[in-house]
Amino acid sequence: MKEKVSKLLSILLGFALIVGMSFQSTPVEAKTNTTKEYLIGFQTKVSQANVDQLQKLGGDVKHRYKYMNVVHVALPEQAVNALSKNPNIAFIEENVKYEAIGQTTPWGVPHIKADVVQSTGTTGTGVKVAILDTGIDASHEDLNVVGGASFVAAEPNALVDGHSHGTHVAGTVAAVNNSLGVVGVAPNVDLYAVKVLDSNGSGSLSDIAKGIEWSIDNNMDVINMSLGGSSGSTTLKQACDNAYNSGIVVIAAAGNSGSFFWLNTIGYPAKYSSVIAVGAVDSTNKRASFSSVGNELEVMAPGVSILSTVPGNRYDTFNGTSMASPHVAGAAALILAKHPTLTNVQVRDRLKNTATYLGDPFYYGNGVINVEKAIK
Repeated sequence: MKEKVSKLLSILLGFALIVGMSFQSTPVEAKTNTTKEYLIGFQTKVSQANVDQLQKLGGDVKHRYKYMNVVHVALPEQAVNALSKNPNIAFIEENVKYEAIGQTTPWGVPHIKADVVQSTGTTGTGVKVAILDTGIDASHEDLNVVGGASFVAAEPNALVDGHSHGTHVAGTVAAVNNSLGVVGVAPNVDLYAVKVLDSNGSGSLSDIAKGIEWSIDNNMDVINMSLGGSSGSTTLKQACDNAYNSGIVVIAAAGNSGSFFWLNTIGYPAKYSSVIAVGAVDSTNKRASFSSVGNELEVMAPGVSILSTVPGNRYDTFNGTSMASPHVAGAAALILAKHPTLTNVQVRDRLKNTATYLGDPFYYGNGVINVEKAIK
């Protein structure tokens, strides 16, 4: 019995809609031809009769949704008033425009004055930066990866990042200025993914050395290594020295071992003289508690609550000297874009000689970088 009553009510409601539409059709069409697009929700499943009557009202039905009782239609405005009184109409809403969420500038970019440099037209164009890491998600909407190579046998595609670390690092260096997501320090560099760490975030000395040699062979201008270990290696040192001697600016994260009394906690390869060791500060220029310290510490950069790209067209906030190092890599790229005849030694000198002094060099190196000063 209940089922029969329900069917009868549906028929009556459908009839009411048809009658209501027919009654209003002539005066609406006579008054105006101005249309807008609407999303019209029905109380019951949309029937062909409903569509026909919308068309009689001067409507252009653009889409019937599959899983909703909703029709996308262009209608004269007066027809909307008539439809709003019909009992089979659940809602009528204008098909307004939505905009992409605007681009955010992570705090680290203006903190090192990279935004000022970008505003002058220097954005890293023509400079080749290699990210030796877990790979880069090349499908990310905010990254423009132009090439690379993998030295992780089980993960041969460098343009896939199963960890997210490399993609995050890449975004800090070079997220594109495209009104989406975030913007990097040097958004127009030529970005290369050199996979030397696997999806667990670990890699062998041999693979890292291979990645460095690939960077030499392929004429990279800047190498960023947001990676490290507690013990040195003759092979790794020679590879870093070779890259530096070939003219590459070599940069690495100082490490996240913090401070322990007077002990040096800088990791490798950052500890090598051919590598710029980068520590992390927060937005107030306080050294991050995790940031390693030691005599080899060269400069500081933002490394706390850094927003950047991660796989799957997403964004996330990470902490670490791994996040500080790519700020310096991006800054080096800006300097080289502005002054392409400078040597890597001259770029390095500019970065450390123009850094803002923060305190004891054992804990702060030469201070936090200021690319606006370094680029002059």
